[in-house]
Amino acid sequence: MALPALMATLLLAAPAWSASLDVAWRRDGKTEVRQLRKGGAAPLPFDGTRKVPLASLWKLFVYVYATDNKVAMPDYRCGGRDPEEVYCCDTGQSIGHDAALAQSCGLFFSPKRLMIAPASWRQYWTGRSGSAPAGDFAWLFDSAQLAPARMVRLDSLLRALDSIPAASRLDAEAALLRVVLDGRGGRGAGTARWFGSQLRVKTYSWHEQRRADERIGGAAGWLADGTPIWFGGAGGSSNVFEQWAPKLAASLPKVGAADDGGCVVVDYFKRYPIRAVRGERGVAVPGPLNGRYHVQFENGQNLALRSTGELMLVQEKGGRPQLRGRFGVNEYVARVLDREANAGEPEAAKALAIAARTYLQQNAVSVAGCQQIADSSATQRVSPSPATPAALAIARWTDQLIVDGVTVRYHSNQPSEGTMAWSEAVRQAKQGKYYDELLAAAYPGGALSTFGNTGARCRRLAQNEDWLARSVQRWQRVLLREAGYEASPQAPLVCALSSGAPYSEQSRNRIFMRPLATREDRITLAHEYLHLGLRRHPRGQDEEYVERLARRLVDLNLEAL
Repeated sequence: MALPALMATLLLAAPAWSASLDVAWRRDGKTEVRQLRKGGAAPLPFDGTRKVPLASLWKLFVYVYATDNKVAMPDYRCGGRDPEEVYCCDTGQSIGHDAALAQSCGLFFSPKRLMIAPASWRQYWTGRSGSAPAGDFAWLFDSAQLAPARMVRLDSLLRALDSIPAASRLDAEAALLRVVLDGRGGRGAGTARWFGSQLRVKTYSWHEQRRADERIGGAAGWLADGTPIWFGGAGGSSNVFEQWAPKLAASLPKVGAADDGGCVVVDYFKRYPIRAVRGERGVAVPGPLNGRYHVQFENGQNLALRSTGELMLVQEKGGRPQLRGRFGVNEYVARVLDREANAGEPEAAKALAIAARTYLQQNAVSVAGCQQIADSSATQRVSPSPATPAALAIARWTDQLIVDGVTVRYHSNQPSEGTMAWSEAVRQAKQGKYYDELLAAAYPGGALSTFGNTGARCRRLAQNEDWLARSVQRWQRVLLREAGYEASPQAPLVCALSSGAPYSEQSRNRIFMRPLATREDRITLAHEYLHLGLRRHPRGQDEEYVERLARRLVDLNLEAL
């Protein structure tokens, strides 16, 4: 029997359909609960003091610990001797850490297999407990006691999830997006239809505490903005998702704006030479643009735009002015949606947003950690003004979603093979079609998948981070005099660069570079830190200015020795 079919058989061996679903999340230091109902007797009320089984959620905590502490996670190879391998891979095959988390492969995450030191584990989670009541995280302090049958207070479980900072949960969230997309949250493609990329959860199924012959199931993890969430009801996790997806999606708290991952550089108006850019004070000079401007083209046309520093006026060889924008991926997708269509018909807009993100992945070139693409009617057009709230909401709802397996194109009104027509998508959406159905019709050979909007994986460089933390304290008296400098409330992560030039990922507060070895390496680290701290500085993208200031800061360190 194939692995997915066998997993479904095991989970559905004793199908149970719940008349209610318990849902809980944590925000602003409070646990909130909801009970969804589909007839039947009124369920027993509950609150954060309720105890729930840890079930397979322990694997999520091992994943986070191992990722954050750079613990080696070698692939697990299935030998065919352990029945638990049904959740991992076929005999003779292997599974990596992301797939193991999404598929709930417990053998992969065994603390003994990963050689997790009990003392280090305890120290890590003790540090995460913060101001929580004494003993509140005690169930998490001993890696040897992470058993599925362990009963945990719901508010304690949510607090533990809430204690994990964004930088530490990025990889886990990316892996958990597969739960909804791959149908592990229910049979078929129905769950992605309701949740988009807003739900990043680890599923669980376990025995009902009072009746061992009955199963309970659900999931826990985070919403896209980092809100910890848990839900559960009668039946295995697949049953719960399949039965409750529409109502659950409608009942979730409003998801706030999450960090916009990735980096896209757009070369504007490549087919239309610019004569001049004029602002309120006359002809604009090279550098970041802040305010309202008129672009005057050589063909006599004019275009009004707004910028809050994300657009840069540069001079090409020969002195010709050129506009360049730098955005997060979702801001980019939203600007494409504004320029190529609109967000008035949400399901059609979701489909176009996913198509635009896919087009970016398939056609952009990689330059210094960013994807670079031209704004052109020959590729895809990008609004030069900030995205509208409606378009940005659509882009965030579809965050990281792409169509995999086919070449993606789209057109305003001419559908063809492998090409989605906006007018046709709107027509079908008005007839009640969902975005996943629109994509399936336009790209029949494709499948919903994910694109790494979270940016490159971060293998942290502890030496670089320690040097930067010490240095920033010395730099403050200089930096606080720089107009627009903003000290980040959280120190940036410094990540190992596998290839290419060092760069800073402003939307994720991360720096990618090589380990410190020379004075020039330290200047590079100071340089990229300045790009983060001076992101709103009038000259924050002026490389010569940033480089001079970086060298001055490194010299301050030498003076202090």
